[in-house]
Amino acid sequence: MMVKYQSEALDRVFSALADPTRRAIIARLASGPVSVGELARPFAISLPAISRHLRTLEDAGLLVQRRDGRVRRCILVTSPLDDVAEWIEAHRAFWESQFDSLADYLKKHLEEEPPHGTRKD
Repeated sequence: MMVKYQSEALDRVFSALADPTRRAIIARLASGPVSVGELARPFAISLPAISRHLRTLEDAGLLVQRRDGRVRRCILVTSPLDDVAEWIEAHRAFWESQFDSLADYLKKHLEEEPPHGTRKD
């Protein structure tokens, strides 16, 4: 059950990060909390569209929204990004070991067999 939950959480984060607007929002939030209006300003899309992006990021656990009077402020939550980084690192280590094994195999076999049409003396 825990693996399925982790997989679903990673799926939501990767899906949220797949969109360039949402990545830009995450980058802006890395500087600190910001209002929804300030987040929307640089984008040529409607406020409802920004709200949908924020909802997707919130569903992925990447941000929380807090009311500050009449203003909604968004705050970045980095723990899901830490989980993604951990997943990527585990897979990077696996593939690096696979590439190292392939390099060793090729080196061994290329040293044993001369290129086609040549003889090893």
